[in-house]
Amino acid sequence: MDGNITCSSSDLALLSSSNTTALASFLCSRFSTISNTFSDASYAINNTYLLFSAYLVFAMQLGFAMLCAGSVRAKNTMNIMLTNVLDAAAGGLSYYLFGYAFAFGSPSNGFIGRHFFGLRDFPSPSADYSFFLYQWAFAIAAAGITSGSIAERTQFVAYLIYSSFLTGFVYPIVSHWFWSGDGWASATRSENLFLGSGVIDFAGSGVVHMVGGIAGLWGALIEGPRIGRFDQTGRSVALRGHSASLVVLGSFLLWFGWYGFNPGSFLTIMKGYGDGGTYYGQWSAVGRTAVTTTLAGSTAALTTLFGKRLLVGHWNVVDVCNGLLGGFAAITSGCSVVEPWAAIICGFVAAWVLIGCNVLASKLKYDDPLEAAQLHGGCGAWGLLFTGLFASKAYVNEVYPGLPERPYGLLMGGGGKLLAAQITQIFVILGWVTATMGPLFYVLQKMRLLRISTEDEMAGMDLTRHGGFAYAYHDEDDLSMKPEFIMRKVEPTNQTAMSNGEGSP
Repeated sequence: MDGNITCSSSDLALLSSSNTTALASFLCSRFSTISNTFSDASYAINNTYLLFSAYLVFAMQLGFAMLCAGSVRAKNTMNIMLTNVLDAAAGGLSYYLFGYAFAFGSPSNGFIGRHFFGLRDFPSPSADYSFFLYQWAFAIAAAGITSGSIAERTQFVAYLIYSSFLTGFVYPIVSHWFWSGDGWASATRSENLFLGSGVIDFAGSGVVHMVGGIAGLWGALIEGPRIGRFDQTGRSVALRGHSASLVVLGSFLLWFGWYGFNPGSFLTIMKGYGDGGTYYGQWSAVGRTAVTTTLAGSTAALTTLFGKRLLVGHWNVVDVCNGLLGGFAAITSGCSVVEPWAAIICGFVAAWVLIGCNVLASKLKYDDPLEAAQLHGGCGAWGLLFTGLFASKAYVNEVYPGLPERPYGLLMGGGGKLLAAQITQIFVILGWVTATMGPLFYVLQKMRLLRISTEDEMAGMDLTRHGGFAYAYHDEDDLSMKPEFIMRKVEPTNQTAMSNGEGSP
C-alpha cells in the first residue's frame, strides 16, 4: 500500500491554529489515506479469495483425470490421462487467445464479446487476472466433461481439435449470454432483463455442465458405441472400468473442488448486505452456498445407493459416486439462491434423473463410458428447472440486487417468469451446442479423424498409440519392451488393419 498514516507534533499543532482551511485539508488527507488503505485491502482480499477458488476449480482436473482413468479399462488408461492433460493445456491457449474475449470482452453486444483478445489492455476496472484464471478453469472443466463421453475409441488429434474449439468458441459464447453483464439473457444486466428476470445459472448447471454434456452426447452418438458394448441381440454388456479406487478418489477430489466452483462464483467475499456492520454479509451467502452444495450431493449419493439397490440388487460404489456428482451438477445453478432444505429435494430428484437417463441410454444403445452426457446434461437441465421452482425471494435479491420486483421461484410464490427463462436456457444451449459441436464431430468422422481403427480399439490405445501399458508390474508384462513389438505409423482411418511387426520404428 502506498499510503502511510502518520501523525507528528507539527501536525497536531494545526489543531490549535486558526487556519481552518489547513486543518480541514489535513483531516481530509488522513481520511483519504485511510479510505485508500481499506480499498486496497478489500481488493487484495477479494482477489485472494478468487484466486484460491480458481485453484480449487483447477484441482478438479485432477479429479476428472482420476475418475476417467478408473472408469475405463486398463488398456486405455494412459490415453485418457493424456487427454485430460490436453484439455487443460490446449484450453489454456485457446481461452487466452479467443475464449475470454468472446465471453467477457465488454463493452459488447448481447451475443459475443469483442475486447481483450490475448488479454490485450488487461487488467481493466471490471476484471483482473484472477478473474481470467477462474473463468479458464471453468472452460476446461466443460472440455473435460466431453472427453469422458468419447473415451476409449477416439483419435488423439480429435481431442486436440474439439478441445480447442469448445474452450475457444462454443463455451465462451454461452458464458457471454448468461454471465456477462452484456449478455442478452444475463441476470446481471443493468436493464432490459430477459423476461424481466434474466437466467439464474449461478455457477453453471447449464453454462458448464450442459454444454460439456451435450457436446459429449453428439461425439458419442456420431462415433457409435465401443466394440462389445452391445451384443448381437442388442442387449447391453457392461464394460466396467478397471479401478473403483480411482473413481472414488476422483469423486472426492471433485467434491473438494466444487467448493471453489459454487461458493467461488460470488467472485468476492468482502461485501456487506444492507447497511453493513453486522454478522451477516456475502461471507454468509458463501457459507450457505457451500452448505446447499454439500446437501444436494449427499442426498443424491444416498438416493442412488438405495435406488440402485432396489433396482439391481447390490450396492455399487461407482453408481454412488456418479449419483453424488449428479447432485452437484444439479445444485450448481441455484446453489446461492435456494434454502438448504430445497437442496435436499434437488439432490433427491437429480439421482432419479440420472438413473432414468441411464436406462434410456441403454435402450437407445447409447454408449458413454462415464455417463457424462446423462450426468452433466440431464442433471444440469434439472438443476436449471429446480432454480426456476425453488429460488428464494430474499436470496435472489441479495445475490442479484437492484431490482426489487425481480421474479423468483414458482413454488416460492414468485410467478413463472424465472422458470420460463430457465426453460429457454435449456433449449438455447441444446440448440447452440448441437449446431456447433455436432457438425464438428461429423466432419471429423467423415475425414476419418474421429474414431480409431477396430484393431487399435481391441488392443487398447495405450499399446498402439502411447508406447505401452500404464501398468507394468514386471518388465516382462510390458509388451513395448519386447523385440517383436515395434510401434507402427498411425493411419487416419478406421479401415486399416494393424500388421504385426510392420510400420515405422
